Amino acid sequence: MSLYLLYESASGYGLFLAHGIDEIGQNTEAVRNSITDLNRFGKVVKLEAFNPFESALDALNQCNAVSEGQMTEELQNFLERSLPKVKEGKKAKFSLGLAEPKLGSHIHEVTKIPCQSNEFVLEILRGVRLHFEKFIENLKTGDLEKAQLGLSHSYSRAKVKFNVNRVDNMVTQAIVLLDTLDKDINTFAMRVREWYSWHFPELVKIVNDNYLYAKVAKFVDDKSQLSEDKISALTEIVGDEDKAKEIVEAAKASMGQDLSPVDLINVKLFAQRVMDLVEYRKNLYDYLVAKMHDIAPNLAALIGEVVGARLISHAGSLTNLAKCPSSTLQILGAEKALFRALKTKGNTPKYGLIFHSSFIGRASARNKGRMARYLANKCSIASRLDCFLDKSTTTFGEKLREQVEERLDFYDKGVAPRKNLDVMKAAIETVEDKDTEMDVDEPSTKKSKKKKSKVDVVEYAQPMIEDKPLETNGDASEEPKSEKKKKKKEKRKSEQEAEHEKDQTIDNGNGVHEDGTAKKKKKKNKEDNGEELQAAVEIKKKKKKPKVQDDE
Repeated sequence: MSLYLLYESASGYGLFLAHGIDEIGQNTEAVRNSITDLNRFGKVVKLEAFNPFESALDALNQCNAVSEGQMTEELQNFLERSLPKVKEGKKAKFSLGLAEPKLGSHIHEVTKIPCQSNEFVLEILRGVRLHFEKFIENLKTGDLEKAQLGLSHSYSRAKVKFNVNRVDNMVTQAIVLLDTLDKDINTFAMRVREWYSWHFPELVKIVNDNYLYAKVAKFVDDKSQLSEDKISALTEIVGDEDKAKEIVEAAKASMGQDLSPVDLINVKLFAQRVMDLVEYRKNLYDYLVAKMHDIAPNLAALIGEVVGARLISHAGSLTNLAKCPSSTLQILGAEKALFRALKTKGNTPKYGLIFHSSFIGRASARNKGRMARYLANKCSIASRLDCFLDKSTTTFGEKLREQVEERLDFYDKGVAPRKNLDVMKAAIETVEDKDTEMDVDEPSTKKSKKKKSKVDVVEYAQPMIEDKPLETNGDASEEPKSEKKKKKKEKRKSEQEAEHEKDQTIDNGNGVHEDGTAKKKKKKNKEDNGEELQAAVEIKKKKKKPKVQDDE
């Protein structure tokens, strides 16, 4: 059986024929030794056909197809044209060797050409790659290297462009930098306090905030020059006139030592650096909030921008977070505690990064685990919506947040929450209403007719959907209206049931209906039945009498 080899180069497809495979016995070591010598390798492997790529774009498309294990139409035509034809119903007397097993399986499915990919084939292809320039005629030295370099650059750019999670990298970097800045600002602010306390130790007890302390330290500079004339300027910095006066009074009776002008300049410069870091931290936080509203608006509306960004960063990307089940998302960030609990057979952790959410803190101690499980469920839904929705909207996140609030009220006060089905239907209707408002402003009469028809169709969820206003913007002020409508409808139902029961009691008590028709009919039917029975009995008696007389 002859062996053909398909080699995918940067300049085109090459088809080689390996001679004397049976004599070698597919000995890998023998092939490995003969690869370096072109004279020996050229006797075993010969070029059968070569199909050059038309352009750099064509080469990129072919390379992408090969990497994904797909056979292009151009490759199929080249193989059918170059390989020997096989008659129907007969086995092929050759096989095709490839480096990519996925591509081989796809070629076999489409063209029925037997393919193989093993260590022996890979060794021969390695020799083909080594001596490829010698096999192709009219190929100048350096042309193949240029083609490989250009194809590798374009392939890498295309792969980066196809990366769906590339935007998530900005959120990941921003939240990591934000956490690092918080630690650094804390450390530097403590260093400013310690450094300036040698000169003005009383200021630490008066000003507690790190940013304000750095501002005041830069403004005061030398405490001996601080007078009552600077109280107004101090009031603008501190925001409290009494505190400004207290600083001036403390400076007059301070126990700190004097510093040289050079030392004070260094303290001021360092305080300015800390202030700049705090300002940069504020700008970075605003950038993170804006990015989260673009990338994951529903997750940000549900759990907050910082916690949502931490979840995305820990999962690696928004797509990875969307793939996580809610049980994994619940303990995301507490992996060490989880494996330690599994190893020691102790209690597993109830929450990870979502513990930083305000919902967990507001829940009571006995309900924290339940709240974490419920919040993780809603976060999982929100992340999937953000990942796979075409249009970005915060409606679903706001509705999910309302559900979490209702669940908190249920745990604390026992108020029954709404069903998830009803909440999601309301959210979908809100999104649809917003889309229609953006496209065309329709008259209100048409909208009301559409809403009535929608309510009539969905009959299995009548009590929640009929009473709820279908055009909602997620405001809490519209909920009392739906409750009032619900109460009115329940009143009507109760009145109808009372009237129905009253009618039944009248029938049973007096034996006469209000219109006096139904009971009369029943009486007539009973009388008719009684007369028929009597007539039947008399007929039987008459039949029996003659028989008795004959016996006598």
